[in-house]
Amino acid sequence: MKNGDNRLAAIDLGNSHVTALIAELMEDNERVRLLGIGRARSKGFRKSVPVNLDAAVESTRQAIELAEQSAGVEVDRAVIGVAGSHIRSFNSRGGTSLGPRTREVRAEDVQRAIEAARSVRLPSDQQLLHVLPQDYLLDSEEGIHEPLGLIGNRLEVNVHLVTAGTTPTQNLVSVANRTGLVVEDTVLSSLAAAEACLTKDEKQMGVVLVDIGGGSANWVVFENRAPRQSGVVPVGGEHFTNDIGVGLRCPLWEAERIKRAYGCAGMRWAGQDTLFEVASLGERPARVSSKRALCEIIEPRANELVDLLLYDFEHAGFSTLPPAGLVLTGGGAQLDGLLELMANAFQTSVRLGFPKGVQGANGSLSNPGSATAAGLLLHAARVRSARLRNRGNWWRRLKAILGDGGRAA
Repeated sequence: MKNGDNRLAAIDLGNSHVTALIAELMEDNERVRLLGIGRARSKGFRKSVPVNLDAAVESTRQAIELAEQSAGVEVDRAVIGVAGSHIRSFNSRGGTSLGPRTREVRAEDVQRAIEAARSVRLPSDQQLLHVLPQDYLLDSEEGIHEPLGLIGNRLEVNVHLVTAGTTPTQNLVSVANRTGLVVEDTVLSSLAAAEACLTKDEKQMGVVLVDIGGGSANWVVFENRAPRQSGVVPVGGEHFTNDIGVGLRCPLWEAERIKRAYGCAGMRWAGQDTLFEVASLGERPARVSSKRALCEIIEPRANELVDLLLYDFEHAGFSTLPPAGLVLTGGGAQLDGLLELMANAFQTSVRLGFPKGVQGANGSLSNPGSATAAGLLLHAARVRSARLRNRGNWWRRLKAILGDGGRAA
């Protein structure tokens, strides 16, 4: 395998930080080993989309260069994450006839059914991001996960379609392109986080993952191993920070520091009151505030996040959540008391999602805020592995056709 074939790169273009990861696909084409990581303070992004192209490009370039220095290699292509309030999703069904007589389902039949399911009219400002098969129907027999080789007359497929705003997505790609990278794929952040944090059992039984980023919280519901519904609510960690900045009359960088050091989701989790110093705006002298006063500022926004998620889940048809409960990822998920608030509101088990599956990370990716970046790497590895397997199958078929091991007579 050539170096270019096994080298992987992923970029999480977050509101607070841009994270770039470089890894290699190991010889078994399954495991992923981290080579380098780079993080830069995010500038030029708002609510997960670029609003200042030059600043966004500079932040992204810094993260990539740090990752390349750490890895000792350069990269020319990457997978990037997509999030934000411009994301839309819905379910669709499509099918294809197998002919007048029953026969085995072939790969091209599956592809035709999927193409039929994805052939829907989209708004002019939206583009298709993901087509995610859920299950298949063969002559009305439901719940089939692998139809290849089965016999029937008509094959249908249920899919979950995810779309993204054309302009925000193109601007994200443009940011990466201007750093000299080719974008191999764009992946919904919550799906990437799910790839890194959810177990097979959770996806089978049913689970909800909520990825709380800077500008929004993207969620996805899995049941029977497939995404069933997904959505986004317009509240993220950035909103908590802004509220603190306004309430304590301090710069946003100071509000972010205070949130991380003293913040909690509500008064019941404030514990013993603690005093701390607050840097003021302009040249005004620093002031003193308290943890309880801070939590009074944060609590309404935390309750709003819960209420919006409750509304979304109910309208998606989930009056009760699946058995495996909630998994929270993203930097905003680490707010003290948020797990308990969610558990009380949804009457289910809630845990933090810690990314797994990337070797050599040595703790550098062992937090919920790294879930999307790690998941993007794992997605890139899975796609690359499939491509290499297909290439190998093609070569084996060619040798079989030529005979004598593929050597000329």
